[in-house]
Amino acid sequence: MEDQLSATDYFDFNHPAIQSFSRQVTGNTAAEKAISMYYLVRDEIVYNPYTLQDGLPSLKASYCFQTGQAYCIPKAALMVALCRQHGIPARLGLADVINHLSTPALVEWLGTDYFALHGYAEIWLNQGWVKVTPVFDRALCEKFNVEPLEFDGKHDAILHSATKDGSKHMEYVKYHGCFDDMPIEFIRKTASEAYPKFADLFNQDRVSTQ
Repeated sequence: MEDQLSATDYFDFNHPAIQSFSRQVTGNTAAEKAISMYYLVRDEIVYNPYTLQDGLPSLKASYCFQTGQAYCIPKAALMVALCRQHGIPARLGLADVINHLSTPALVEWLGTDYFALHGYAEIWLNQGWVKVTPVFDRALCEKFNVEPLEFDGKHDAILHSATKDGSKHMEYVKYHGCFDDMPIEFIRKTASEAYPKFADLFNQDRVSTQ
């Protein structure tokens, strides 16, 4: 599993910022460490989908920690990077979802309520791959009346299909599989098809926030 343990340009756990963040991880076993990482990434990094506008740099694990806010792919990348830093094989998973709790402003900004390329992490624990989704921080979940997603180090942690009152929340539509490194070309192609207004977003290092 060498490919799932290596540092890359996007899972850049050798970056000083991630090295610093990594020192907050607690636990003795791989599962205990993974649980600690999960809650650090979930709650210390605020979910902000609008950081997408920063283009390619926004996909990096180090960007995620340094800005303190990010969307699903970089939050998953940070989880992958931390796992690899601690010797736990990990890779990035991508899926298409419909978030039934998306705000009208976000849907208008994206031009769709179909979220292509939702990111999560897959980590190797107890001789098997486990899906973990450290995306929506506790404060955001409370705002939208959704139970924060918990992780026990044993079972998949994928986003809830319903809120506390039974309203629809997250609908998984299509799984694209898992990747040992950030699949830039695939992201470029898929994002340009799903979000035509952002067709050039990942073709340059940075997109203006204006």
